[in-house]
Amino acid sequence: MQQRGVTVWFTGLSGAGKTTISRGVEKQLRSRGCLVEILDGDIVRQNLTKGLGFSKEDRDENIRRIGFVSHLLTRNGVIVLVSAISPYREIREEVRNRIGDFVQVFVNAPLKVCEDRDVKGLYKKARAGEIKNFTGIDDPYQEPENPDVNCHTDLESEPQSVAKVLEYLEAKGYLPKV
Repeated sequence: MQQRGVTVWFTGLSGAGKTTISRGVEKQLRSRGCLVEILDGDIVRQNLTKGLGFSKEDRDENIRRIGFVSHLLTRNGVIVLVSAISPYREIREEVRNRIGDFVQVFVNAPLKVCEDRDVKGLYKKARAGEIKNFTGIDDPYQEPENPDVNCHTDLESEPQSVAKVLEYLEAKGYLPKV
């Protein structure tokens, strides 16, 4: 199969819906016969970036490593779906520039909505001071200034967000139109 590789980078606060939307996109791409790889921030931290903390320097290194693997896969024709908070604009742009074929999806939900969705209780722990440097609480999240796709997960359904991503990929020639 001849397919054009691309990294689709889902960024947003914890609980915004990055993994949910990327899994929905993955399902649709696989049903079309596409070669797809998922790099989820939580899983990557258990393996590729194990031992890194949550300082700005460690977060940047985490994103660089994910970006490196994404670049390798993308240049070999794989559609890579990355779900990572990736809170800092500058490092996201660095990775975009390295990869080239890169689509930034802002999984956009207000902090209150993310806190309400927090099944792991991480926001509660962060607010109680049990977790330091938590994005959105005591560490900043720099929203993308011009995301390629903006999914407002507090206003649209998962299928609507998935459809937005797929439509963008089709429009940019990464997928044939169905």
